[in-house]
Amino acid sequence: MIAQPTPARRIRVLVVDDSAVVRNVFHQELARDPELEVVGTAPDPYAARDLILAKEPDVITLDVEMPRMDGITFLHKIMRYRPTPVIVVSSLTPAGGALALEALAAGACDVMCKPGAAYSVGDMTAELVRKVKEVAAAGIRAIPAASAPPERASALTRTTNQVVAIGASTGGTVAVERILKALPPNSPGIIVTQHMPELFTKFFAARLKEMTCLDAREAQGGESVVPGTVLVAPGNKHMLLRRSGARYVVEVKDGPRVNRHRPSVDVMFRSVARTAGRNAVGVLLTGMGGDGAQGLLAMHEAGAPTLAQDESTCVVFGMPKVAIDLGAVDKVLPIDRLAPEILRAAEDGAKE
Repeated sequence: MIAQPTPARRIRVLVVDDSAVVRNVFHQELARDPELEVVGTAPDPYAARDLILAKEPDVITLDVEMPRMDGITFLHKIMRYRPTPVIVVSSLTPAGGALALEALAAGACDVMCKPGAAYSVGDMTAELVRKVKEVAAAGIRAIPAASAPPERASALTRTTNQVVAIGASTGGTVAVERILKALPPNSPGIIVTQHMPELFTKFFAARLKEMTCLDAREAQGGESVVPGTVLVAPGNKHMLLRRSGARYVVEVKDGPRVNRHRPSVDVMFRSVARTAGRNAVGVLLTGMGGDGAQGLLAMHEAGAPTLAQDESTCVVFGMPKVAIDLGAVDKVLPIDRLAPEILRAAEDGAKE
């Protein structure tokens, strides 16, 4: 069982980072919140191991680039011996980005950027406090393992101009990858909004391109949504669907956060409802909060088939549950049944 905080005490946080500056900043900022208690800081996994046993933290913040033992190896040990919600804190480098995605695949709840030029200390620590509270309260489960390697669905019998819109948050990087691995090369054009920090979405898109048979990339704006392609919303930007003549294209834009997120799944889904209507398929996956629920309802009301990941295979059954409770979802399915259903819905739409 995942360690959960009791209502009678503060949320216990352990900070693991080889940088003394980062440890001190996190300790100071987290300790300001009356709902949180920093039970210790550790410069490496060996010191962290002893603190985990002695202090039993509810949430761990973990740097993935450390000496003596790398963060990914340590994360696997945490998930094996004492599963605990882990928030990965990574540098904005190619190595740091790749390791952060590995950490999410290994069971980490979320990823954040280290304070720096691209992410101020104030913004970062405020976001960290919010995420610590969310993961502590969410009842995080281990990522459900696939019973077998995903079997790729049969190729579509016809090319369709349907658009598949997928939204996800906590646990979503693994869920999206699992779905896309099971789709054929001529799948309908896919757009993805995954809650991730700026620049990490580029690494996520590159991983999807490497791991699937689809042409995945981070959207820049103006790209056509065509069969066989996957466009991922860039971190800190909203992504919308627009029509340009007979083509569907994506628009990438600034704007206020929606449901505390940029990119927001609701923003994407609402644009898909307006632009594509019944010529789209909406898919809402694992995640905390309610982002995407109202947008999926808009897609549902516009005639688009709408799907949601079921509770048993979600890391956090937050976003899908809100959408289901709103009546926005046509079918609720486990993760490994979503790819065939996406193709079935797209083919049915192409025949109408």
